[in-house]
Amino acid sequence: MEPKQVRVGSSVVGGGPFSVWAGPCSVESVAQFLTTATEVKSQGGAGLRGGIFKLRTNPQAFQGLGREAFAIVQQVKAETGLPFISEITDPRQVGDLCDVVDAFQVGSRNMYNYALLKELGGLRKPVLLKRGLSALFKEWLLAADYLVQGGNENVILCERGIRTFETATRNTFDINAIALAKQETPFPVLADPSHGTGMASLVPSVALAAAAAGADGLLIEIHPDPEKALSDGYQSLNFKEFGALMGQLRKLLHALGRTLA
Repeated sequence: MEPKQVRVGSSVVGGGPFSVWAGPCSVESVAQFLTTATEVKSQGGAGLRGGIFKLRTNPQAFQGLGREAFAIVQQVKAETGLPFISEITDPRQVGDLCDVVDAFQVGSRNMYNYALLKELGGLRKPVLLKRGLSALFKEWLLAADYLVQGGNENVILCERGIRTFETATRNTFDINAIALAKQETPFPVLADPSHGTGMASLVPSVALAAAAAGADGLLIEIHPDPEKALSDGYQSLNFKEFGALMGQLRKLLHALGRTLA
């Protein structure tokens, strides 16, 4: 099975160099997002991640800036030249987000939203498909089939941890799924150790483990001041921690005969 490469803006995911996509859980302001994007670029990141529309369990929690973030993202993309991935939460957002994102992210809660998958399957813009909260491996791949059957083969899988009986961490990160997805599918696979652990202190170790298991890249949450983040600050790396991880990652990839995109 020939591994697929998926082009996301100016970057490529899969079939080659290891790519790191980093950014805040939520786009909060021009200053916050531009500072973060500049750091991602300086450390060799392939692109940006950041929430515009946020699905939150608590209805009182920050839901993202929504349309207010569009101009911020466009400005930061123009200044840094980095491509951008963000979550789509409703089929009605397709038209607006198409001009803002370089890839749509289908979040864990929407992996079973088949109406959304069918809508995205009719497009050709890349889709980053996160594994559902308690999804079986097979169910994850069947969700990808919805996109492919619609005609969109630009699919990137993302392992982000699943809900199990364990409560010590936010989720249980499934290293097995990364290796199996690389074996059973042609799709590139990214790993999200930020959501997979829910603890910033665990992110570097699990990120390195994912790279060793064969992941094509990482989706990492970082923030200039995690303690002041409007969402998920507890699992976000600060810039110093992110830089240290990128240094460790380069050494590991070199040992594995791989390179950083």
